[in-house]
Amino acid sequence: MTDTPTAKPGKVRVRAEDLRTFSAALLEKGGLSPEDAATTADVFVWAALRGVDSHGIARVPAYLELLAKGVANARAEMRVESTTPAAAVLDADRAPGPVALVAAADEAVSRARTNGIASVGVRGTVHTGAIGYYVSKIAEQGLVGLGFVAGMPNMGYTGVKGAAVATSPLAIAVPTASSSGHPPLLLDMATATVALGKIRQARASGTPLPEGAAATEDGTPTTDPEKAVMPLPLGGAKGSGMSLAFELLTSVLVGAPIFAAFHSDDPQGRTHRQNALLIAVDPAAFGGAEGFTAAVDATLSTLKGLPVADGADGVYYPGERSAAVAVERAERGIPVAPKVWRELTENAEKFGLVPPTPTS
Repeated sequence: MTDTPTAKPGKVRVRAEDLRTFSAALLEKGGLSPEDAATTADVFVWAALRGVDSHGIARVPAYLELLAKGVANARAEMRVESTTPAAAVLDADRAPGPVALVAAADEAVSRARTNGIASVGVRGTVHTGAIGYYVSKIAEQGLVGLGFVAGMPNMGYTGVKGAAVATSPLAIAVPTASSSGHPPLLLDMATATVALGKIRQARASGTPLPEGAAATEDGTPTTDPEKAVMPLPLGGAKGSGMSLAFELLTSVLVGAPIFAAFHSDDPQGRTHRQNALLIAVDPAAFGGAEGFTAAVDATLSTLKGLPVADGADGVYYPGERSAAVAVERAERGIPVAPKVWRELTENAEKFGLVPPTPTS
């Protein structure tokens, strides 16, 4: 889910802090409160720093559109519902995903500190963004973070003609000892072979898609980005089965089914929305946090010490390479594609804002 540290021709580099401030200003002009705008911008910049450009700064214009159309609620009145100490549901009231899931992550950490483990479901949010961000925030507190998201069907399902399930992601973050030098383990993946954003990027650049990655509207596999409208599930039946399971673990669990409503005759069933489930686990409840992180570090060191296969440039664990990209981009600036930069500057002009000066 990362790209190479080298900026492609035509891209400009902008300091991360400048992009964060600029994005927050745009989102505030789009209707979000200063706090919610800053939270949302931070999620986008985090993704961009780690090379997940499909969920990075490119999302700002899309969120402005969601806010302008009223799909996202700029003044959502979120509320937490709970009948047991270790579980809760956050009703997002169509708040942007970053706003709702940051609140859910904080709630999960707080409850897990007391109960050892806690789960918080998120009902009725709008586009969650990079789910790895939220589990990483949990891991920063020394807890294990797990996250699942279910959204609108936009991916094939084995044996079904056309789009059936969502490219529902999962993410797991495991903390390491701060003295180890190991970045936290971060597994952040979709149940699709490629993200929908990757198909759009391939279409824009005219780059063929990998075999078995995408399909036409009727589900026929294609490598032509002009014909591709949806991704295919990762591992065939495995990916589509995971997506269906995540719908049950999120949407159905919080009383807001998406899949069944989408495929019904109810026109409201196709109204854009997403649901999520975040889980925080406190290692202290399982025998001690220090012993846990020491064993995590030993496990990662053991992995990295295994013989390197012929042709491989090293042995890496999930999240390690994207953490290295984040270090490089923090130093040199985040590369922004020409189309994205043009959209950002056009919005800035509309709102009377001054874009940051690129570093290159």
